[in-house]
Amino acid sequence: MDTRKLASIGSLVLGILLIIGSIGTWTMVSSTLADQRITTPDDAVCLADRDVTGPFTAFCQARTIDRNVLEITDGQTYAELDREDERRATAQNASFLQASLFTSVLAFGVSAMALGMGVLFVLIGLGIRDVQSQVTALQKKEDARSV
Repeated sequence: MDTRKLASIGSLVLGILLIIGSIGTWTMVSSTLADQRITTPDDAVCLADRDVTGPFTAFCQARTIDRNVLEITDGQTYAELDREDERRATAQNASFLQASLFTSVLAFGVSAMALGMGVLFVLIGLGIRDVQSQVTALQKKEDARSV
């Protein structure tokens, strides 16, 4: 097997695996978020009153939590609050929720990037195949001329 054919097959296989993995990851993260039955509030900073099942609603929910907890804590973060402050537990929970939501946003982003890379690898694999077929056709023409 020549190098071009091996590169083509490798690129196609890798591209298909990336596409399948990205779709599976996107579906799993979306499903896990949907299972939580989170809805952005009416006063959300963006995308109000929507189910949190995707990257944009997750981001908006995290931003809304941040805004709300900063109102409760007078603009102080968890780390800035005194250890004895009764609002510290609320700030801590909000911080954990935001981190979880931003992690899902990151997972969606990596999934989308993997999908794009998968498509790119498939196109590269198909391009290598096309080049190989054109090279073979040219070689046949050259062989026919030299006879």
